[in-house]
Amino acid sequence: MAATMKQSYGVSYLVFLFSVFTFCQSLVSGGETFKRSLSVQLNPNSSSPPPGGDLLHVRAVGDNDTLHFLFCSQGAPTLLLVHTNTSSSTVKLNWTQFLDRNHSGGLKVEPESSILYSTAIVFSRLLEYDDINDTADPTPDLLRPYELQDFSWSRLNLSGPTALLCGAAANFTSGSLCLQFSAFETEGRGPSWPRLLHTANSSQLEVWLDGVSPRAARSRFLLELQAVGGVNPPSRVEVHQSIDDEFTPSIFKVSQWVPSVNGSSDVLGFVQWKPVAYRRSDPALEDATPCRHSDPRPQSSELVSAASGLIRAFYTEPESFGLNVSFGIAGEPFYNSTKFLSWTVLVGSGSPSVDSFSPLVLSLMAIGLGTPTILLLLGGVCICSRKRTAAYQPIN
Repeated sequence: MAATMKQSYGVSYLVFLFSVFTFCQSLVSGGETFKRSLSVQLNPNSSSPPPGGDLLHVRAVGDNDTLHFLFCSQGAPTLLLVHTNTSSSTVKLNWTQFLDRNHSGGLKVEPESSILYSTAIVFSRLLEYDDINDTADPTPDLLRPYELQDFSWSRLNLSGPTALLCGAAANFTSGSLCLQFSAFETEGRGPSWPRLLHTANSSQLEVWLDGVSPRAARSRFLLELQAVGGVNPPSRVEVHQSIDDEFTPSIFKVSQWVPSVNGSSDVLGFVQWKPVAYRRSDPALEDATPCRHSDPRPQSSELVSAASGLIRAFYTEPESFGLNVSFGIAGEPFYNSTKFLSWTVLVGSGSPSVDSFSPLVLSLMAIGLGTPTILLLLGGVCICSRKRTAAYQPIN
């Protein structure tokens, strides 16, 4: 009888674990994933490649709204995101005005009344410093910055909703700075670290510095970003903690650059990244290097508009905030060790994606917590069954 009861509890335990795994999987997946329909245009309404750089338009249509992603290499590389409340909104380009850069209106999203939110991220400068004392403090040792608006940029290399842009400064003796833009139909993760969680409401930019000869023996780099918007550009960075590093090993934080909207808890858009960069193109854990960001500060809209043709064409009176992302901390290897750095960032509409435990992790947690409980129950059953079957001598 005791053996039969043990077998019964064992089967029940396996059924319990299978149920927990199935529940965890459905909980994480959340049912059917939201999907957008993507269409891609390179230099829309232009019969030939325009001088000075390309403009990529990815139109992501939902059930009753549209996201317009515009990635441009006219000047400093810029990504513009426009969210509209209709699935029929379109982009209108006047190339004469766009290339002129003297006034706004060269690029419009129509109907203009349908625009819910817009923001742009400008990759404005690459900064290098000689970290002589290995303090990771760039203040005293900054070298002359690389202005990305002055780079010689390649034509965009397209592969579906993915575009690769590479460029070099006039004083680069070798190597290049590259940006790879990707838009998505549905939720997922990149194939390589940091494997950020993207959705159909976000796009991804991977930035890497490859083979550039450093100007100092102990070079470290910073990347300057400008966030631009009409009313509420991203102006504050929130850092969120996590207890799971399953997809980005050893990293338990995520940074989110979001607008400050008084009296509202809604997030209209975001720029999100993990505070980590990698020193090799095919990274292992030992190739990870921490990165830090400065506090966002208001910037001159005139300078930002002059650096980016896309900003000048779309915004009339933009507001902008800038920050630096620095790669490496004291004690970490210098850029010279591998001559490679990569960093990944998401730009999206609505609230940022939130990492959750995968079904595998949840199932392991369930097993870890459930196994001791089942063993205690089985032990109690065994003790009770033995007491019931034991023979006792009568007391005289």
